[in-house]
Parts: sequence; structure tokens; C-alpha cells
Amino acid sequence: MLFFIITIAILLVATIYFGYRTWYLAGVVADIQEHDEDNAEYITLLETTNIYMYDRIKKSYDAMQQIDRLGAFESEDESGTTFQLLKEVITELKEQFDAETEEK
Repeated sequence: MLFFIITIAILLVATIYFGYRTWYLAGVVADIQEHDEDNAEYITLLETTNIYMYDRIKKSYDAMQQIDRLGAFESEDESGTTFQLLKEVITELKEQFDAETEEK
């Protein structure tokens, strides 16, 4: 009789513990799913921003190429140096964004 009572008590405690763990883990899974939805919106926003930035970089690059088609800004003065630095930055960004779009 004593063995039966101890067995039922152990089973009752185990049932309560596993029920609590199930309830707790269900809450954790619900939180993760909610964060996934937030992350999906954030990723969509980042993709939109990347597309916008790529378009702007491409237009800037094309405008820089058109402005310097004769090489007039390749001089060693301040405007030539600034133009060259801007051209390098735009070229690097264009290469990075082109590589990202090719991967997709």
C-alpha cells in the first residue's frame, strides 16, 4: 500500500513538472515566432533600402562617369583629388552592390 502511494505521488509530481515545462516551452516558441515576424519585416525593409541605395549608387556612378568622360577632373588640385576620392568610393560601393545582386 505504501509503495502504491509513493508511486502515485512520484507520478503526480512528474506530471506537474512536465506539464509546467510544456506550458513554458509553448510560451518560448510563441515568442520566437513573434520575433521571426518582426525580423521578416526588418529584413524586407533592409532589402528595400539596399535596392534604393543600389539605384542611387548606380545613378551616381553613371553621373560621375559622364562628368569625367574627358578626364578633366584628373588634375592634382583640390577639386580633382576630391573628385577622385568620390569616384573611388562610388566604384567600390558599386562593385559591392553588383556582387550582392549577382549572388541573389
